[in-house]
Amino acid sequence: MRELALQPHPEGGHYREIFRSPQTVVTQRGDRRSALTVIYFLLAGNEVSAWHRLRSDETWHFACGGELEISQLDDAGNATTVYVGPAGPYVATIPAGRAFAARLRERSGFALVTCCVAPGFEFDDFELLDARALALTFPACAGNIMSYAR
Repeated sequence: MRELALQPHPEGGHYREIFRSPQTVVTQRGDRRSALTVIYFLLAGNEVSAWHRLRSDETWHFACGGELEISQLDDAGNATTVYVGPAGPYVATIPAGRAFAARLRERSGFALVTCCVAPGFEFDDFELLDARALALTFPACAGNIMSYAR
């Protein structure tokens, strides 16, 4: 995977932006953003994509490697887990504003996905969440939340 020229991501894992649309949109907040951005995103071994949220929808497209599990929390604290991997499904979408985290299901090997964000990703729209605070807010899901803590 060295040929992908990935760099560490603040949430965990490694990434590289591969597309940023020259077309722009204005978000509901009035911010101008690229219509779409796409990255390569890699998790390997015990790496975790820590709890975070975006102000945009994000779709993960499985590319190669092992199965990923993506845990999501809605505003009411209901947890759901979706899987993307070689046996399918191959795509999962996380709605804007939803807290989520990801890891390899088997905690070995690697998984490579492409992540498409629309409106396009900006670090200003990214919020890294504190797992302990999230677990206190949603005690019924505390075990699941803390299992993704770094």
